[in-house]
Amino acid sequence: MTAGATRTSIPAVVLGATGYVGGEFLRLLALHPVFELRAAVSDSQAGRSIGNWFPHLACAYAEHNFVAHEDWLDAVNEGEDLALFSAAPHGASAGIIKAAIDAAASKNINIHVVDASADFRYGAEADFAAVYGIAHGAPELLPVFSSGLPEHVSGTPTPHVGHPGCFATAVLLAAVPLLKAKLVDSELFVTGITGSTGSGRVPQAGTHHPERQSNLYAYKALQHRHAPEIVALANAASGTQATLNFVPHSGPFARGIYVTLQCRASAGSTIADLHEAFAAAYDDAAFIELVEGTPRLKNVVASNRCQIGVALEQNAIVVTSAIDNLVKGAAGGAVQWMNRLWNLPETDGLSAPAPGWT
Repeated sequence: MTAGATRTSIPAVVLGATGYVGGEFLRLLALHPVFELRAAVSDSQAGRSIGNWFPHLACAYAEHNFVAHEDWLDAVNEGEDLALFSAAPHGASAGIIKAAIDAAASKNINIHVVDASADFRYGAEADFAAVYGIAHGAPELLPVFSSGLPEHVSGTPTPHVGHPGCFATAVLLAAVPLLKAKLVDSELFVTGITGSTGSGRVPQAGTHHPERQSNLYAYKALQHRHAPEIVALANAASGTQATLNFVPHSGPFARGIYVTLQCRASAGSTIADLHEAFAAAYDDAAFIELVEGTPRLKNVVASNRCQIGVALEQNAIVVTSAIDNLVKGAAGGAVQWMNRLWNLPETDGLSAPAPGWT
């Protein structure tokens, strides 16, 4: 079956399925009208029930067990379509995806991949190595991957996608419309506060509850590894040469990212110009909402939505954006991309509102 044909089901496989992002992929797939989970892949939990590992998903996957990497291909038939999601770690995902694509080819499986790691966010092998300090795991695949937000990229330029990171998603949604409309100076100052799930499922000092609860602190000020990614994607999407001063913070909550972007308005820019730029950029974007005043995390957490607020005083601009780091910033954005790759409505499986009182 080829992309664009009417379909009732497309097999889906999740690599690295036991982490927080992997769990969100499983949750979203349980609600999706077309993608059907065939295999949740994890060597460490192979044979164990998904519901035992993720009790909140037991009602959706009562009969599903995790499978080892060597076994997932058995769940997909010769010649079938396949939506492959990777939540494998940075640096490891590329090699795992390369093996998966090769395995799919051996059974004539028509495959699209969306990777939630950083491995395919850079178009050049050297750029990835400069940021992460390791060689790329599958540089031969770089030409068939592209990276960017669905709201900023037209069509499907490549058969596979490397989804931008969670901080990058929140910053890019706030910055790109203004840069593209040339309403601001190119130097951006950003503060971003992230929830503890952004550090992954393995406990660390920064996610340990006694340290994080009722606390707020900056880390890696002006040195965060997502900064070069944000700049590269912002420049590609806006056609400008922006610079970024980025200070991330650890927040005392589990989910969500709240970003405050400050910059200088170009001469003559008005608040109406700013609103018009965001409207032009996101009028057809189902998940982006420009709000009066400022966003609230509780309005977006556990959803694929982003709220954006904008303020202007003299020539000072402040843009605030709020997303869920695990959904819009990872699994939800990846599902949005996969919907497009299979010519499905981008809202499929993603239209549930935020619960509000998380």
